[in-house]
Amino acid sequence: MEFIRDITEFIFLRDEPQRSDVIFLPGGSVPEQPEYAANLYREGFAEWVFPSGGLSVKLEKWPGVRSKADVYTGDYHTDCEFYTDVLIKNGVPPEAILKEDTSGYTKANAFFSRKVADELGLHFRTAIIVCKSFHARRCQMFYQLAFPQTQLRICPVDSFGVSRENWFTSAYGIGRVLGELSRCGNQCEDEIKGLLLGDCSAEAPVIPD
Repeated sequence: MEFIRDITEFIFLRDEPQRSDVIFLPGGSVPEQPEYAANLYREGFAEWVFPSGGLSVKLEKWPGVRSKADVYTGDYHTDCEFYTDVLIKNGVPPEAILKEDTSGYTKANAFFSRKVADELGLHFRTAIIVCKSFHARRCQMFYQLAFPQTQLRICPVDSFGVSRENWFTSAYGIGRVLGELSRCGNQCEDEIKGLLLGDCSAEAPVIPD
């Protein structure tokens, strides 16, 4: 059906990796994303890797390792702590890892990472985002809002058995993708109004001091 194709094309962004200043890693609890980011780093695609994420705002705690828990056995307390361990175990030196460990959702991943970059005096002209494949559009939207001068390339990883080829074949996949479709609208509304209309009522995420 045509609308299935249109949803797929909107949600499941994918670019070929190119040499960039940084690799952004929005938060999560599966190691496939940081493993792929580490591989890109080792192949020379970026100088920095930038994991983000604290506690889940839904659970108010870290959910635990959801894949390869027999490999990654640390006592992790945040997405960033988990991702950092995965990166180091896969060959990324600690000095190449930037960290944001207080955000609890995608919008905050992006804007809090911008705050850290600004505090460090880092300006990224180009970046790769390594995210879950069904999370690609929302990550692209928020990181582009947070880093408007940065050229982004989306290099996702399939997670939880959901891909662009099969999302519409299971109730779980349909729920995840249509949930992303909804959040791309309702979570970005204020920022897009502010960007396009100069709406002074638009509220940016609160960034702690």
